[in-house]
Amino acid sequence: MSHALMRATDTTAVDIGRQARHPAGSRAGRSARALWLAVAALALGLHGAGAGAAAPRNAAAKVDGNFIRSNEQAARDWPSHGLDYAETRFSRLRQIDAGNVRDLGLVWTYNLESTRGVEATPLVVDGVMYVTASWSVVHAVDARTGKRLWTFDPKVDRSLGYRGCCDVVNRGVALYQGKVFVAAYDGRLIALDAASGRKLWEKDTIIDRKHSYTITGAPRVFKGKVIIGNGGAEFGVRGYITAYDAGTGEQKWRWFTVPGDPSRPFEDESMAAAAKTWDPSGKYWEAGGGGTAWDSLAFDPELNLMYVGTGNGSPWSRSKRSPAGGDNLYLASVVALDPDTGKYVWHYQETPGDNWDYTSTQSLILADLKLDGQMRKVILHAPKNGFFFVIDRTNGKFISAKNFVDVNWATGYDANGRPIERPEARATDKPYDSVPGPYGAHNWHPMSFNPQTGLVYLPAQNVPINLMDDKTWHFNEGKPGTPHGNVGWNTAKFLNAEPPKSKPFGRLIAWDPVQQKAAWTQEQVSPWNGGTLTTAGNLVFQGTADGRFVAYDARSGDKLWESPTGTGVVAAPVSFELDGKQYVSVAVGWGGVYGQAQRATNRQGPGTVYTFALGGKAPLPDFAEYRAGKLLQGVKYDPALVKEGTGLYVSNCVLCHGVPGVDRGGNIPNLGYIDAAFIENLDKVVFKGPAMARGMPDFTGKLTPDDVEKIKAFIQGTADAVRPKP
Repeated sequence: MSHALMRATDTTAVDIGRQARHPAGSRAGRSARALWLAVAALALGLHGAGAGAAAPRNAAAKVDGNFIRSNEQAARDWPSHGLDYAETRFSRLRQIDAGNVRDLGLVWTYNLESTRGVEATPLVVDGVMYVTASWSVVHAVDARTGKRLWTFDPKVDRSLGYRGCCDVVNRGVALYQGKVFVAAYDGRLIALDAASGRKLWEKDTIIDRKHSYTITGAPRVFKGKVIIGNGGAEFGVRGYITAYDAGTGEQKWRWFTVPGDPSRPFEDESMAAAAKTWDPSGKYWEAGGGGTAWDSLAFDPELNLMYVGTGNGSPWSRSKRSPAGGDNLYLASVVALDPDTGKYVWHYQETPGDNWDYTSTQSLILADLKLDGQMRKVILHAPKNGFFFVIDRTNGKFISAKNFVDVNWATGYDANGRPIERPEARATDKPYDSVPGPYGAHNWHPMSFNPQTGLVYLPAQNVPINLMDDKTWHFNEGKPGTPHGNVGWNTAKFLNAEPPKSKPFGRLIAWDPVQQKAAWTQEQVSPWNGGTLTTAGNLVFQGTADGRFVAYDARSGDKLWESPTGTGVVAAPVSFELDGKQYVSVAVGWGGVYGQAQRATNRQGPGTVYTFALGGKAPLPDFAEYRAGKLLQGVKYDPALVKEGTGLYVSNCVLCHGVPGVDRGGNIPNLGYIDAAFIENLDKVVFKGPAMARGMPDFTGKLTPDDVEKIKAFIQGTADAVRPKP
């Protein structure tokens, strides 16, 4: 497997951008002054005093369900994650349109002072923007000027960053009746005063701290309840979603996504029904089962139903999780719940018996479509598995599904909404080119729906990955060769045991959900491009992995405008109106699970919010060239240790640092392009080293000094193997 891994990763080595490690010096003084002024304002009890703010004392005080619904028509504010309860990300503002977008210019930038992934959708109400950076740090910003009002750092223990699969990211906050709600990476739900950033209450949402639960998603507030799920299926957890009273933090209800230990009473009828679809001989509850609800939520106030997308199985391999087979409810499903009680209402499972990390946690959009001459209330969904679904949101009935990229695990869906699987896709004894792979044909990057064009604007991709079942897997064994097995991952799969044959791509697709086909596409430099915003001005906005923010004609797909952003963009943009002027903002900061080890730009900068308007003349912030070191050379090693070092590197390092000298590094450095002294003294790094403050695990008790020597041999040996020969 050792050299196959290297060859396979070479095949998949797409150039994906690296985020900066230090903020631009030209902004440091202004940022420090803004922070000092914000602190002084809090001491005086004055919201934003001295920070150039002209915002009301608590801009979010008016935000509730009525406000979110009334804002849908004019869309002057952006008060909820997807703009509205339906999560359409369609702005009815039209001052900026396809005819004048070429005059769009930068108005201000704001330094988020982060060096890891920025996935947040900013919320904007009455001239105040609320946005999160990595490590769940919340920033309140004057949306007119880009000046800081306050910040709140939940003080997540940086040494525990490794306990999440996919970077130390956060997708944003929720607003309700004067409060800002942030779900911290370590699983705490925190309510802040929207005027000052002062903490009002905090709740630990994690039921079992022995397991690696994390939260990266944005909360939502439905009917006075703050709703939040969690992640961690790779680490062996049981998924659930919880509602808390927005005023007090009191837990109101909790719904588990998969059944627990059948020797104990099930929590409700839905769990008893789900248990019939799992094989208890696999003791699925020991590895949690998975199904984590780590991102998408939507709400229909007329039907009084909320919708949640559920995640992948734990472990990934069904042959280990549920040896006799079964659908394994409610993995990879869309589930409707009663928002008052959390009671299960209906489900539709998109990937029965998930075997490929095909989560259904991707953005859910509610729409009313005319299908076969009748108006239908539907959910539009494009999960990881590569099919675009239209589902009746009143009852969960399947309407249609069509693949929006090439797939090789199924040929389609039958009339009952079940996939027609290819038998070889579940092969357990040989490597299988999974298309799409675990990165998904569409990941968390939000899509948008424009009712004027009838099109969904979908960030699609392929990241080649080869999968093979690990027949000797045992929960938490962490043996060499298992992907990140020694830091808690439990996939029961080998990755890239042989080189994958599919090709990487990134693509923006305008998808017609009625005809179930693409209206137009735009090919992109690489996978892992940002979410989308569409507007009544016949526009689609999207940031790209190669460091651009682009506007397209929503009907034709023609590129109309772009601006550089330095580093790659993964988050989705928003639009809002202030003093009669329309603005477009996007939070930029390269990262996420793919962006940790890969990049597509040679420039870098700190996490930054960019805000544009017609006629904007502000200068772009400073970008620095990414300075990759020379290919590692000179570290002494025993070539006989390389083989064992490969397995150790795979089980401890590869998913963050990539393959040495093959990948270029993302927001985490590639160890093939690092100073030789670092590798020579690797023991001082992996055992209670200084990088723990930036998320590096402490491998004390997980690795021995001899193990470290083997890893060093693999790193230098691989660099030597890929070095161009004279």
